[in-house]
Amino acid sequence: MNNVIEIKGLTKIYSSGLNRQGVKALDNVSFNVPEGIIFSLLGPNGAGKTTLVKALLGIIQAEYEEMNLLGKPITEISIKEKVGYLPENHKFPPYLTGQQLLKFTAELCNYQGNDFKERSEFLLKKVKMLKWKKTKIKTYSKGMLQRLGLAQAVIHNPDLIFLDEPTDGVDPIGRKEIRDFLVELKNEGKTVFINSHLLSEVELISDSIAILNKGKVVYSGSVEALTTSKETYEVEINKKPDDYILYKLKDFNVIETGENKISFKIEREEEINRIMDILRENNFVILGLNRKKSSLEDKFISLVQRTDD
Repeated sequence: MNNVIEIKGLTKIYSSGLNRQGVKALDNVSFNVPEGIIFSLLGPNGAGKTTLVKALLGIIQAEYEEMNLLGKPITEISIKEKVGYLPENHKFPPYLTGQQLLKFTAELCNYQGNDFKERSEFLLKKVKMLKWKKTKIKTYSKGMLQRLGLAQAVIHNPDLIFLDEPTDGVDPIGRKEIRDFLVELKNEGKTVFINSHLLSEVELISDSIAILNKGKVVYSGSVEALTTSKETYEVEINKKPDDYILYKLKDFNVIETGENKISFKIEREEEINRIMDILRENNFVILGLNRKKSSLEDKFISLVQRTDD
């Protein structure tokens, strides 16, 4: 699988009149993003997320050993036509209509398609904005602006799409619709790069994530690998475990019990079979076996606090 984003040794220092050393917003950041996935960049406020996106897009200058988009250095102007971008707190010309904004964006991106009308109406329908296509942007709500912003980010059919807080100000139904649209983009082979602090949203659709804290990468990899505990298993059974069965399981590390479940921390996977044998021998029916998972929010807070300490 090819990488559409390659970052090595990215550092950004903002100069300050009060601090001669400046403020280090990004500190030797390195990671790659494979093509055809949904990737999310996470971090607390001030972690350097938006700075990183702007550096990748060439909006701000930064120091780096290597930084490529779509297999080419970020200084290569031609790649801009294949990149879509929805900035945070965007300001669209209020005197334009929704459809006029899409036409303006398509022209900026040198979109050569003869099907602009069909494509613009298709995208406006996708983001539930078709009936407002001839309405002035100045009358749009925050949620409507976000929907239109998503459409303008992909109007020129880019291969790589950067979205900075794409569901900010959108209601729960709208967030679900936007998530579904992003998954559709991924299924078309496009790469979606999301910068967000809405961890519950990210967890639902992201294939891979990176977590920044104080300008440094504290985690890079899959959501599954971060949230799944390799040693802890939960066995679902048909009735509440009693004192007798807990005594029979005394040689194992029982960490939690419930109405119809027992959780174990194990050292060797062979222990799972023995646990299940003991339960069956004592007339318990095994209804399910799962590795226990923490939420992305739990792991995120733990990582950030650990690196702060």
